[in-house]
Amino acid sequence: MSWSPRGLLPSRADVDLRPRTVRADLVAGVTVGIVALPLALAFGASAGVGPAPGLITAVVAGIVAAVFGGSRVQVSGPTGAMAVVLAPIVATHGPSAVPLVAILAGAIVLLAGATRLGRVVTFIPWPVVEGFTLGIATIIFLQQVPAAVGVHASVGGNPLVVAIDAVAHAGASLWWALGSVAVVAAVMLVLPRFAPGLPPSLVAVVLVTTVSQLADAPLARIGALPDSLPLPLLPTVDLGLLRALLGPAVAVAALAAIESLLSARVAAAMPTSGGAPDDDSRRYDPDRELVGQGLASIASGAFGGMPATGAIARTAVNVRAGAQTRLAALTHSVVILGVIYLATGAVSVIPLAALAGVLMVTATRMVSVAAVRAVMMSTRADALVLVVTAVITIAVDLIEAVQIGLLVAAFFTLRSVSRATSVHREPLPGPAQPGDEHIALYRLDGAMFFGAADRIGAQIRASADALVVVLRLSQLRLVDATGAHALAELVAALELSGVTVLVKGVQPQHLQLLTRVGVLDELRHEEHLFDDLAPALEHARSHVARSTAARSADTAEHQRAAS
Repeated sequence: MSWSPRGLLPSRADVDLRPRTVRADLVAGVTVGIVALPLALAFGASAGVGPAPGLITAVVAGIVAAVFGGSRVQVSGPTGAMAVVLAPIVATHGPSAVPLVAILAGAIVLLAGATRLGRVVTFIPWPVVEGFTLGIATIIFLQQVPAAVGVHASVGGNPLVVAIDAVAHAGASLWWALGSVAVVAAVMLVLPRFAPGLPPSLVAVVLVTTVSQLADAPLARIGALPDSLPLPLLPTVDLGLLRALLGPAVAVAALAAIESLLSARVAAAMPTSGGAPDDDSRRYDPDRELVGQGLASIASGAFGGMPATGAIARTAVNVRAGAQTRLAALTHSVVILGVIYLATGAVSVIPLAALAGVLMVTATRMVSVAAVRAVMMSTRADALVLVVTAVITIAVDLIEAVQIGLLVAAFFTLRSVSRATSVHREPLPGPAQPGDEHIALYRLDGAMFFGAADRIGAQIRASADALVVVLRLSQLRLVDATGAHALAELVAALELSGVTVLVKGVQPQHLQLLTRVGVLDELRHEEHLFDDLAPALEHARSHVARSTAARSADTAEHQRAAS
């Protein structure tokens, strides 16, 4: 099948400028822009590249993803998870490497979307997602500890070790920094109860900034910011640096794809004010979403920004604010662009401790306690998958955490399927007839696959004490090549030992595989394959009768010869 861009590019259906939707989208876009401003600053600083690339990413990537992405309500930009992945890259290769990583990762994500790999994310189990989210939230929280205690810390180290070291070396600004974090947290937690229309994170940052300026507090500030967007410029490409960054770029691309698709999926299931998802505005195309996010990261890197992803928190705010079309996400970027051109002086004096407070609260809200509790109380296997994923996320690496989480989840799933696969020796139906004791009827249930094939074959061989074995395969839901090969070996072993094997009820979808692997070739005769049990048992009884008669004749002949 030839490749086609159908469905991957913008179309007229993306544009909806009815008065009702325009008004709702503008309100939602302004709301999200105000919420996203402090987050963009904070995530840029947290990644180690500074607040300016965070703003650039929110504007450039936000616009490109809104136009080319697969979700009408997705809001894209810098995220906490991406900041976690970028921090060690910055520590190793410096901030100047980030735009190149963004372009490389964007190209990989774009290729994944163009080759229709968007639905792969649906195979990530729920415990892995929750463990990944818990681990990311913990890392984001720990990364803010140095700023929260007024200590400058280098990026790239283990966040737990860096946080402990920062607490141990807290300086003279400790109480000012802790007070700033406490005020921000209090405002963000309390303000929505009394004034739900106000953006709590922005109000908190403005309050702390004003007080710290009036009191001339000894707090580290954001510092100078660009008062305009830079011109797009491809970063200088050094072949050695390109090779060194290819691995990190793959990890960034994997994270961007997973986080963006999870965000779009969450947005698609979010209830509206009426209590049910709006299928028309919330429907998304996972392949087009990857294309849009890939182009967004490429564009962001060209302007000197960071890799971008769909942001779950900002997308949720967008949906709850009533967004209907892509205009809301575009408006969010325009709001941040206005800040760059009109208000960088005010933004430059924001204390880093205030941004740390915003991120700490954001990190705690990323984790659904109810969801984690539900997973932990479901099964031991799911609980272990969540814990392993979270621990590896914190202690080792985000992408490795997802990979190992998937492996652990797959192991337990295969074990469960293997245990659900069974073989039962059944009594022959109907009245007993002479010779029935020489017929063994086995029913195979579940899946005959590599995880259960040897066990099933061993059980039948160990208990097969008959002249004829009838294998009922109509209840097998799955047969893979290993399972089919094990069946062929079982049939061959039984036939070699003098036992006649009859096969009954092969499902049409399994017949071709069993034929190719050689199961039917091992049968003594092609007529030993049956669709129904009754003729199979009739044939088995006839065979037993002939075998019994032949044995009796042989016994009589031996007796005559002996006498």
